[in-house]
Amino acid sequence: MKILNAKQLHEADAYTIVQQKITSVDLMERAAKAFVESFIPKNENIYIFCGNGNNGGDALAIARLISEGYDLEYFEIEHIFVYIIKTSDHASADFRVNYEKLILSENEKISITHLDEFQNITIPTNATIVDGIFGSGLNRPISGFVAQYIEYLNSLPNERIAIDIPSGLYADKPISENDIVFQADETITFHSPKLQFLFAENDKYVGELTIKDIDLVLPFSKHEAPIQFVTDVHLNKRPRFAHKGTFGHALLVAGSYGKMGAATLGTKACLKMGCGLITTHIPSCGYEILQISIPEAMASVDDNDKIISKIPDTEKYSAIGIGPGIGTEETTATALLNFLQENKKPLVLDADALNILSTHEKMWQYIPENTILTPHPKEFDRLTHNHTNSYDRFITATEFAKEKKCIVVLKGHYTCIANPNGEIYFNSTGNSNMATAGSGDVLTGVILSLLAQQYSPKEAAINGVFLHGLAGDEASCDYNFTAPASNFIQHLNTDY
Repeated sequence: MKILNAKQLHEADAYTIVQQKITSVDLMERAAKAFVESFIPKNENIYIFCGNGNNGGDALAIARLISEGYDLEYFEIEHIFVYIIKTSDHASADFRVNYEKLILSENEKISITHLDEFQNITIPTNATIVDGIFGSGLNRPISGFVAQYIEYLNSLPNERIAIDIPSGLYADKPISENDIVFQADETITFHSPKLQFLFAENDKYVGELTIKDIDLVLPFSKHEAPIQFVTDVHLNKRPRFAHKGTFGHALLVAGSYGKMGAATLGTKACLKMGCGLITTHIPSCGYEILQISIPEAMASVDDNDKIISKIPDTEKYSAIGIGPGIGTEETTATALLNFLQENKKPLVLDADALNILSTHEKMWQYIPENTILTPHPKEFDRLTHNHTNSYDRFITATEFAKEKKCIVVLKGHYTCIANPNGEIYFNSTGNSNMATAGSGDVLTGVILSLLAQQYSPKEAAINGVFLHGLAGDEASCDYNFTAPASNFIQHLNTDY
């Protein structure tokens, strides 16, 4: 799934109209129907607030379709109140068409009120509020009486739903501290998530996210194409006559005294992901732990009892992973440097390997191209600089991946995978129940396993993150946990 910016969405709308030989009003009707398909009234009254631009046109079409398409008595809806806020001196053409359609429908369950200044509106608690004031084309802060209305609506305890994008939130850029934004409990958006939906700071505005396909035709040539995507999974079929040698031999360098759990979790994940063989290099204190916990893994034992002091020769291995639980002792840092100066194999670096890199700048010259780095936000800040919000960190990750010619797996609810060519992938699986010790070690093992099985670094990162999150979603269902999954893509419809 491609993530489009506001300009690209506008171009896609125009191109779709031409290619499908429809009008812009037809496309608006299609979007309104898509919204109504997901909109299930929970209250007796619906209060729809709309501007007089195209997003307001969507809202008017939605009001009409709800009245026509639902059995209102079945849903116990008493009335639909439409409030048209004057957001511009000139209403858009499509807004005017949908306004005329709504008037001509003459539905007695719909009332329309025009607002050109702030007025007190009493909204009962048994009402659902629908926001259609501004759309994805907004590029300036909301002010004046319109801002007053949004602040008032935000103060109410009612269920609040946004059409396409919460009013006041920009599609492509972050809001400022003082911007007024509608706070939705749910956003029903069209075609693809807006970029700003994917950052933690905006969660309180977006709420639960539903994406509805409206059959847009994308007009972009290859060099103009969107470079931001939502992940899916693409796994190779395993040959029928395969054996363990077919699927690679991974080396994982992990663990230190008191942190052998990281080594065992990463090792087990690597095997579970289908790697043929794994050798885990550990300090000698962890030998019995590893052999008892995971008897199918091979142990390579360091001369040092408590830390990693030397990384073994890597000639026989298909891919290498380094970092979980290794600590940041200078002896370990020297071992990492010596390894990097010689290594040419596919590589994933995690946890303490990244922390060592953050304090040893000279190591970067030895990092092979397309090495996969898997930092959480604090680790990434140590590698780069402190960030005040998720969007700025995302921008830095994008540039960092290009500069260092590496793949950055910036972990989070929508894990961001930044590639050296500028492509960005946001993961579509996972949930907050995975926010627990050891999840990152497991991810390292999963990605390492895919690298050892000859997936490209890009494929290993994207597939690994997707499957790691999917396992978390399945586990949450199995154990009846309540944290919501990353539900903006219907990944469970995919044939794995």
